[in-house]
Amino acid sequence: MREVVFEVREDRSQVYLPERCIGCGTCVAACPKGELVIGSVGAVARGVIDRDFLSKGMAKNCVFCAVCARVCPRGALEFRRDGKREIDDGYLHSALSPTTVNDYCVHCGLCEEVCPQRCIKVEVKGLAQDGSLNLEGETIVDQDRCVHCGWCAAVCPTRAISVKKPFSGEFSRDDGACQACRTCISVCPAGALFNRRWGQGERVEKVTHRPGACLSCGACALACPVSAITVSKTGIIPDVKGKGGLLKRISGPAIRPALTSILVTDEQACLGCGNCVIACPVNAMSDAYLAAGHLNEVDEKPLLEVENGSIKVVNQDLCGSCGTCSIICPVQAVRLKSREAI
Repeated sequence: MREVVFEVREDRSQVYLPERCIGCGTCVAACPKGELVIGSVGAVARGVIDRDFLSKGMAKNCVFCAVCARVCPRGALEFRRDGKREIDDGYLHSALSPTTVNDYCVHCGLCEEVCPQRCIKVEVKGLAQDGSLNLEGETIVDQDRCVHCGWCAAVCPTRAISVKKPFSGEFSRDDGACQACRTCISVCPAGALFNRRWGQGERVEKVTHRPGACLSCGACALACPVSAITVSKTGIIPDVKGKGGLLKRISGPAIRPALTSILVTDEQACLGCGNCVIACPVNAMSDAYLAAGHLNEVDEKPLLEVENGSIKVVNQDLCGSCGTCSIICPVQAVRLKSREAI
C-alpha cells in the first residue's frame, strides 16, 4: 500500500495512506491547527486530476496531537513512533467492529455483487457433502477496503453478515441548487447516491439518497460544486475513548474544500461548441435558460464563456473542481490542472 510521509519530528512521523482515504474531510474538520488540506474531491474521484484527496499545509503548526488520525473512519492517517503505528482505544478505525460473516452464509455471491468497494470475494468449492442444499466455500471480506456501508448485510438472504457503521448523521440536498452533475454520485464510497429511473411523464428528484447505505462521511458535500448538499454528523457509533470531544470537533458546520485545482483552456483546440459552458454546474445554477441549453440567450456567465469562438475562464475562484467541463469537452480544450492550495 502506498504511503505518503506528511511530516517527521524526532522519532515520530505522520503518514497518509491514500488508498484508504475516501475524501470525507473528517480529519480536516477535527484538526485544531488547520494543518490538513482537502480539495477538488470530485475531480480526484473522477480521475480528472492526478493527486490525492488529502495534503499537508505549509504552516508547520502541527502539534502531533493525532486527533486527525483518531477520527478517521478508514485508518488513512497514522502517527508512528520509531516506525511503529500508535494505536489505542481512542482511534475510531480500530474501534470499528470488522465486517464479519458467520456459518449461516450459503456463499450465494449476492454480497460480492453489490459491494461498492469490490472488497468481498466468494470462493465456492462445490456442493455440500452433508446432504444439505448448500454450497461449500468461503466468503472473504478485505477489511482494509471495507467502508462499512452495509450493502452486504442488507442483501444477505441468511443474515450471515454483521456490519457496524462509523457515524450517525443527517443528509439533506437542495433540489433547486442541484444541477444533476453527478459529482456526488462519483464520489460516494458507499453507493448511497444515484439517479432514479423514471417513466414517461414522471418527475423524480435529480439525485436520490439511500439512507441505509450512507456513512454520513460528508464526501458528497465536499465534492458538490454548488454546495447543494449538507451532511451533519450527529454521533460516533463505536465505543471510542473520548468520543464526546471528538464528536464536538467534527459535528460543526461543514468545511469547504481548498482550491487545489485550476482550469486550463486551449483556445486553439476549442471548437466553440459551448458544451462546457452549458454543462458547468456553476454556470447552470446562475440561469435556468443556460441550464436548459440556451447558450446565447444569457449575456453573462459566471465561470465559463465562449468568446470569439474559443472558451475562456471568467472567474477562476468560482470553480467547484467537479471536472464536468473536462469530461464533456470533445477535444480536451478545457481541463483541470492540479495546483497547491491557496
